Amino acid sequence: MDWTTFHAVLFDLDGVITPTAIVHRHAWTEMFDEFLADRGGQEPFTDADYVDYVDGKPRTDGVRSFLRSRGIELPEGEPDDPPSAESIAGLGTRKNLRFNEVLLRDGVTAYPGSVALLDALADTDLELAIVSSSRNARQVLTAAGLLDRFEVIVDGNVGEDAHLAGKPAPRSLLVDVPRLVTGYYTGLPDPTVQSQRVAFGTSGHRGSSLDLSFNEQHVLAITQAICQYRQSQEITGPLFLGIDTHALSQPACSTALEVLAATVST
Repeated sequence: MDWTTFHAVLFDLDGVITPTAIVHRHAWTEMFDEFLADRGGQEPFTDADYVDYVDGKPRTDGVRSFLRSRGIELPEGEPDDPPSAESIAGLGTRKNLRFNEVLLRDGVTAYPGSVALLDALADTDLELAIVSSSRNARQVLTAAGLLDRFEVIVDGNVGEDAHLAGKPAPRSLLVDVPRLVTGYYTGLPDPTVQSQRVAFGTSGHRGSSLDLSFNEQHVLAITQAICQYRQSQEITGPLFLGIDTHALSQPACSTALEVLAATVST
């Protein structure tokens, strides 16, 4: 193949470079079976559950998706919850421990054909990148002896920091938009709960009205803080406000406009 017309090559990790999906499935199965065993009347975690609710999603999204399918409700918890915590974050941590245990116990071997392609590309000037929704992509590449083959690694840690989406949710888990909008106006976040506070990432405050992490109170507080800062700094230039395709963009825009109009008129 003539590679001279290309500048870079992007690889998927799971199922393309390594059969890591097997390791992930074993880890999810061990973690959920242990969790479900303490809850009467629950069937074990299945391969179908893995495909429908977990595969290709960020870890906490996978936990949340599967628990919802079984009618189990747990608190979100905090990102640093220990594996013993009965929370979505805690189960995510527990799964991560299981994954590393399975990886250490069983190891992982890259597909020979993929290694042969990487060897061939090593003789070119192409940059190589790899992407995975797993936060353990670097550990997997290290175990397979391929970490130094890729200039760029976009893993679950990068995805979380950049708020990148995982696989689309199945139709049964699609959000009811009217319910989302109602929750935006009626939900009252608790400022003593960290996950319900205003929190800025690389693209501003994000969240969902259904878990009280993106509600009218958040937008009121953010907009008022911007107005107060502009006044304290004697900023009189224009302020630009835009919306995107998010279901709550229009309600949030209306809330912000109300605060801005009230501030200008007082």
